[in-house]
Amino acid sequence: MNKKVLIIAAHPDDEVLGCGGTAARLVKEGHEIYTVIIGEGITSRDDARQPEKRAKEFERLKRQTCDANGVLGVNDVFMFNFPDNRFDTAPLLDIVKMIEKIKEKIKPDILFTHFENDLNIDHQITYRAVLTASRPLPGETVREIYSFEVLSSTEWRFPLTFSPDCFFDITQTIDIKTAALEKYESELKEFPHPRSIKGMRLNAEQWGMKTGVPFAEAFKVVRLLR
Repeated sequence: MNKKVLIIAAHPDDEVLGCGGTAARLVKEGHEIYTVIIGEGITSRDDARQPEKRAKEFERLKRQTCDANGVLGVNDVFMFNFPDNRFDTAPLLDIVKMIEKIKEKIKPDILFTHFENDLNIDHQITYRAVLTASRPLPGETVREIYSFEVLSSTEWRFPLTFSPDCFFDITQTIDIKTAALEKYESELKEFPHPRSIKGMRLNAEQWGMKTGVPFAEAFKVVRLLR
């Protein structure tokens, strides 16, 4: 049976890094995929938040986000403008209510979001907001919640480590994930930075090696109702 899948990420490119190969695979299997990007992803690069000075960069990043998700085959992308790396300055309830509105519209069966112990504060708050907006009450549509890693954030939260217990074989979609990530020209770094094309593929290859396939993505199961 085809399912509705909602990816909830803090910043542009988190969704591709975290579960782009799995999303592309689920699209091929006939499922509907939707993406939510909570934060604008830029203004933390300034000493003080000055969004008016970043207008052109915002538009470029929005185009890159739409292009990247288009490569994956995502049905629709919802983008918001919560302050980059400053989610802790916004009321958690505001983020929760935003997620609830999207969930009410999509009625997803499956959620993918950030790992709770990431170094990045926005990733931590996104995880909390997702769980709050998806409380297992009567009538809740979500039956599966998975948290993903984001390179250059998850692995830097030493000594709290990402210990996945669920893996998706993305051997058939690693090239789609690569093509999607390449759309984020403004966000990519040069290897050996982990947020690089080579870094991403090496990470997928490592998880594949540990699970007996060429390429895999790793997740921590948050909730699984059968």
